[in-house]
Amino acid sequence: MRRSEVLAEESIVCLQKALNHLREIWELIGIPEDQRLQRTEVVKKHIKDLLDMMIAEEESLKERLIKSISVCQKELNTLCSELHVEPFQEEGETTILQLEKDLRTQVELMRKQKKERKQELKLLQEQDQELCEILCMPHYDIDSSSVPSLEELNQFRQHVATLRETKASRHEEFVNIKRQIILCMEELDHTPDTSFERDVVCEDEDAFCLSLENIATLQKLLRQLEMRKSQNEAVCEGLRAQIRELWDRLQIPAEEREAVATVMTGSKAKLQLEVDRLEELKMQNMKKVIEAIRVELAQYWDQCFYSQEQRQAFAPYYAEDYTENLLQLHDAEIVRLKNYYEVHKELFEGVQKWEESWRLFLEFERKASDPSRFTNRGGNLLKEEKQRAKLQKTLPKLEEELKARIETWEQEHSKAFVVNGQKFMEYVMEQWEMHRLEKERAKQERQLKNKKQTETEMLYGSIPRTPNKRQGLTPNRPGKVRKLNTTTMSNATANSSIRPAFGGTVYRSPVSRLPPSGSKPIITSTCLGKKTPQAGRNGANKENLELNGSILSARTFKGFQI
Repeated sequence: MRRSEVLAEESIVCLQKALNHLREIWELIGIPEDQRLQRTEVVKKHIKDLLDMMIAEEESLKERLIKSISVCQKELNTLCSELHVEPFQEEGETTILQLEKDLRTQVELMRKQKKERKQELKLLQEQDQELCEILCMPHYDIDSSSVPSLEELNQFRQHVATLRETKASRHEEFVNIKRQIILCMEELDHTPDTSFERDVVCEDEDAFCLSLENIATLQKLLRQLEMRKSQNEAVCEGLRAQIRELWDRLQIPAEEREAVATVMTGSKAKLQLEVDRLEELKMQNMKKVIEAIRVELAQYWDQCFYSQEQRQAFAPYYAEDYTENLLQLHDAEIVRLKNYYEVHKELFEGVQKWEESWRLFLEFERKASDPSRFTNRGGNLLKEEKQRAKLQKTLPKLEEELKARIETWEQEHSKAFVVNGQKFMEYVMEQWEMHRLEKERAKQERQLKNKKQTETEMLYGSIPRTPNKRQGLTPNRPGKVRKLNTTTMSNATANSSIRPAFGGTVYRSPVSRLPPSGSKPIITSTCLGKKTPQAGRNGANKENLELNGSILSARTFKGFQI
């Protein structure tokens, strides 16, 4: 039995005891029956009214609970619909009071969730509005009057986070571009003259609209400034080159150049001022400047292999009236020659390389024909021969390469490539021909010299090649001297017509050759300049030893002892 039922039975027992106690009191007092009946009716009425009132109150409570349940269920359904959640379902059987409590608790929870979602939506909308205003982008499309779902809120959060990243990226790009723009403006001495430029340079970075259009405009402005900067740098470099050229032409000393060296790293205006100053100085030193240009002009003529006719074609070079007009003519010619050299630089360098190789080849040829080279000590002769052999291989190859390149160039430009007033290959062939003729001439001179020397030796005798310090060791052979002179006189005419062979003049010896063992030559007393006992017998040959009042010494000729 439930405790409430026990209490109810106890209440009934208590009521019975109370009525019995009243009845006993009434009997003791002596209250008549009819009054006891009235009093019992009053007690009954009081008890009934009290119970009716209590019942009415409890019925009212029940109605309120039922009504609250109905209201909570209705509100809960609405909240579940707004929050996009499943409707609330009570698990199992429950009393009205418990149901009302559960429904009310669930409603309060739903109300809290709705409030939190609405607050977060409002915060996200405020952030979205701020970011979209800075980025100049449309606002996020979401119904602010309804309660957003969790998925919608999550998407909105991601959108705002993306906007923040976009803002940070664009702000960083804006700051970098702004810094570069300010540097370019400072280098160009440029003052912002448009509203956009002033907004970029002067306004707060956080207040600048980071739209794609503004970023693109910023990039365009930076490109324009960089282009101007590049052009300005090119102009400055041209001014620096002009200053250096004027320094060279005016022959400005090094200490004076160092004194104004800071100008070379200065702005365009400073460079222009220095150019103007030097130009004015150039006008004051016209002759000196023109002479310096002529030196440079001659250097370019050499580099371009100009012939004498081509050089003389520029008449102002030889003028002596040093005027501004003459200076302009020289400047124009220098510019033309510079451009001409740059266009043909590769070919001119090839020709210059051939010229150097040719000079080296001629030097080796000269050394090869020099008898003193056989006194080589330390291997120089072998080294030269190797270089000479290498050069003999590389020089024709270089000529072929230049010939091919020149032919290609001539086809492209439809004109001849001229070196020293003639076509290069003609110039090369002419050099080879001159070299050949020079070798032939030298050969003929050697042959003629050897011929004359041999004829003289055959007529007047030769001198020994043995060193003087060893002449005292050789016995006097006066008989040989007489035989020599006699034989020489008798054979002089007969041997005078013998021709050279193997590049030199070779004559038959008028006396016997030396033995193969290479014994020492016999030295005559005439060579020693001493008087021998047989000197008296030489009188008959005296006319053979005298020529123009002088006595000729004997000689050794090509391995023959005379």
